[in-house]
Amino acid sequence: MNPPVAAPAAPAVPLLPSIRHWPDRAFRWIALLAALAIAVLIGLVGWELYHGARLAIAQFGVGFLASSRWDPVTDQYGAWPFIFGTLVSSLIALVIAVPLGVATALFLTEFAPVRVRQPIIMIIEMLAAVPSVIFGLWGIFVLVPWMRDHLFRWLQDGLGFLPFFRGPIYGVSMLAGGIIVAIMILPIITSISREILRSVPDLQREAAYALGATHWEVIRLAVLSYARRGIFGAAVLGLGRALGETMAVTMVIGNRPAVSASLFAPGYTLASVIANEFTEATSDLYLNALFELGLVLLVVTVVVNILAQLMLRTFTGGASGKVS
Repeated sequence: MNPPVAAPAAPAVPLLPSIRHWPDRAFRWIALLAALAIAVLIGLVGWELYHGARLAIAQFGVGFLASSRWDPVTDQYGAWPFIFGTLVSSLIALVIAVPLGVATALFLTEFAPVRVRQPIIMIIEMLAAVPSVIFGLWGIFVLVPWMRDHLFRWLQDGLGFLPFFRGPIYGVSMLAGGIIVAIMILPIITSISREILRSVPDLQREAAYALGATHWEVIRLAVLSYARRGIFGAAVLGLGRALGETMAVTMVIGNRPAVSASLFAPGYTLASVIANEFTEATSDLYLNALFELGLVLLVVTVVVNILAQLMLRTFTGGASGKVS
């Protein structure tokens, strides 16, 4: 008697394309909603600031941006000293922090042995976790007195022919504010630059060495050229932190609403004046003027980041910034 023959298995029914790809579509929509949520959040913040500043906008108009007078007694307000202080202190911070951060990242990725690299990375990470008020206390009690007695006098003796290093030395100043912000954004720029440099393929370095390049030429032509877009992005992120820094700058910049060419003169920033005077606003116009300063800070931050992206496209020709 012949054994029973098993019935052939039914062929597997392939999933419909719409069912098979639904996780990809769901993830794409979730990511899109997350991106839109950020844009909506920025728009809501801007609207709330505009709503709180309507009285000052109606009272002063565009002249609010160009006026240098800030007098709560007579209800006369102008934002120019604070815009000037914000931009100058942030520029000083970038001039100091970007070269130091990139150089430190290069040392950690290209030169430092492992036993030296790990302690430095740990110190950088700890520095990024220090609250800004601690930097401010250290700055006002340690850094500012030392700079007033040594660094600022040395700069005035050597570069006093420039208008930036003339005038009386107070200690608390625009330069002190820029230096303390540079210290605060240095860990951000260093960490991001280090990750960017680590992502450069070893093939880039090996190809340059194969062509007879020296170590410095490999770093300059193969590494930095490949990573320049990412390094520029690190500088932009550091700039965003510098524009909005509040407590540390408030404690060392001098808090005087004046515009001066000398970096030794006290200054003021948009974030500092809001933190200092918001609880002291006794009139509706005074409070609205502070809201308008917040709106100006938001606009300045957005505009500066847009200009940075345009500069990046100009430098890289609209490409990704990588060398072929």
